[in-house]
This record gives sequence, C-alpha cells and structure tokens, in this order.
Amino acid sequence: QVQVVESGGGLVQAGGSLRLSCAASGNIFSVNAMGWYRQAPGKQRELVATITGGGSTNYADSVKGRFTVSRANAKNTVYLQMNSLKPEDTAVYYCNVRGIADGSYSYNNYWGQGTQVTVSS
Repeated sequence: QVQVVESGGGLVQAGGSLRLSCAASGNIFSVNAMGWYRQAPGKQRELVATITGGGSTNYADSVKGRFTVSRANAKNTVYLQMNSLKPEDTAVYYCNVRGIADGSYSYNNYWGQGTQVTVSS
C-alpha cells in the first residue's frame, strides 16, 4: 500500500520559519494532488494548502502570503514553507496524498501520521 511520512515540525518563536516535508512511498502508481491540513487540540482539522499535479495551488485565507506549498520534480514529495509564524499556527500538520495505488483503478486519499508545529509568543 502507500505510506505517507511528514517531517520538519518543531518549536519556533513567533515570526520564525519552518519547512515541512512530505513523501509518499510504497506501491503508488500516480499522484494527482498533495496537500497539508492541520488540527489543533479540540479543534476540527482544516485545510492549509494544496497543490495539484498540474501545479495549481490553494491556500486557506489565514495563511495566504505567509505559507507556500510546492512539490519536487519527483511528484511524490511536497513541501510547506511557513514564514512569519504565529502562535495561532500551532497544530499537528498532516500531509494528504490523493493518488492511485498499484492494482487500483480509482483515486484514494492517504494520510500521514502528522508532525507537531508549536509557535511560541
């Protein structure tokens, strides 16, 4: 099956930056889109940013102008550059991969285990 692994989280001061990475591996045949979601304690998981195979991006209003999502030439890898971080950005960040696994004929969504981002004031 497909495995999704995030990395790059940590503790940072307000105004600082972090870069998250996500890699999909395993029996992946084709990746259509990848994205980042986040969930704070007691809060609903929300979209942060997505990028399609064609390069189209989408951002939550709360992160526009501060976060940038990009992908490597190998399209099973996606990054989230986070600048001007605020305490309100504190959450577990999850990578989502929309793709087709070997032996499958339809798209599925695959999730990573999450990486903690903590922004102190």
